[in-house]
Amino acid sequence: MSAALQADQIVVGGGPAGIAAVRTLLAAKQRVIWIDNQAWPGGQIWRGGPARHGSALGRSWAQSLNSLLADPLLTHLPGHAVIAAEGPQQLLLHDSQGGASLRVSGAQLLLALGARERFLPFPGWTLPGVTGAGGLQALVKGGWPIKGQRVVLAGSGPLLLASADTLRSAGADVACVAEQASFKALSAFAAGLPSAKLVQALGLRWRLKGVAYRTGCWPVRALGDTQVRAVVLTDGQREWELPCDALGLGFGLLPNTELAELLGCRIDGGAVAVDERLQTSLPQVFAAGECTGIGGVDKALLEGDLAANAMLSHDLAPFAKPHARALAFGALLARHFALRPELLKLADAKTLICRCEDVTLGDLKAWPDWREAKLQTRCGMGACQGRVCGPITRDVLGWPMAAGRSPREPLQPAPMRCFL
Repeated sequence: MSAALQADQIVVGGGPAGIAAVRTLLAAKQRVIWIDNQAWPGGQIWRGGPARHGSALGRSWAQSLNSLLADPLLTHLPGHAVIAAEGPQQLLLHDSQGGASLRVSGAQLLLALGARERFLPFPGWTLPGVTGAGGLQALVKGGWPIKGQRVVLAGSGPLLLASADTLRSAGADVACVAEQASFKALSAFAAGLPSAKLVQALGLRWRLKGVAYRTGCWPVRALGDTQVRAVVLTDGQREWELPCDALGLGFGLLPNTELAELLGCRIDGGAVAVDERLQTSLPQVFAAGECTGIGGVDKALLEGDLAANAMLSHDLAPFAKPHARALAFGALLARHFALRPELLKLADAKTLICRCEDVTLGDLKAWPDWREAKLQTRCGMGACQGRVCGPITRDVLGWPMAAGRSPREPLQPAPMRCFL
């Protein structure tokens, strides 16, 4: 029989939204269970804890985090993944370190699930040495040796520059950042930025002086046998080959919605649908941060605080204007870094789409939809359970993910004994 814990509030997710929410809830003397599948709070942006990152914002939240973790009202569960739900506020967890299972329950639940990288396939994208740009950044933050390696980053969005900054600081030779958005789109994006964010962006670009930054440019092939050795880039007019030891790809982010879907929350536009109080379609279930829509760390911190105040039935009027600005920034990102249609046509018949089950685009084109393809090819039945190949089939083949795909328990691989 699994052990059980109960509290006033449950927060799932240890990124900025989760940190901000926990701080507000503990300040209100709430008993909080905080679940995070990482060993230390910080999420993807502050992996390993905000104290390890050089920004003033990270350092300020690191100070708050130390006091939060010492609060006797907090039950912090690092290294725990939600694998099943027995109700909207009744979750079954798996301890990835100890292997045990744990049941938790509370009066209200906050989903601060974050986001993951979006992948688009092209010949060679599965070669060793080709990773997500954010994934490569996370590896380097965790100690992965990159010094002296020639790296190319390609895709779209501010994450490319942030990754380049991390890699260069660790000693990598960042040969090129290839941004698929046009110079015109980037200029319009910069013109729409608030002054503080514009200064931040200019500072980042200054630190990367000397790194080639190509706009209107994207990858079409990765070359190599047992390891990536070069990438072929194009500007739509010509192609050229650029040698590299590592290739980081980043085509934006996708909200993590699997747990919300399992609970029965409404999903809208690929994100968890919420009202102005950040309540989902389920009573007493709230969502905050990137899982409600991509908008960056400032939006995540604000929404974590907003959602916690909503859970406490506090006045939300002070949040209205800042939240509107955060949402406007997210809309600005989506508009000016929208992916060009050429990117959805790079894969050929031999290009792998489902890496877990070795299913190619040619294999999938023989079937009319996701459900039939899954039955016939096992696409989406591997370890990632369609988290990578599912969005790809939507983008490349136009298959709606809602048809024939809904999350099933367990959400993460777990021993059978967890369910006994």
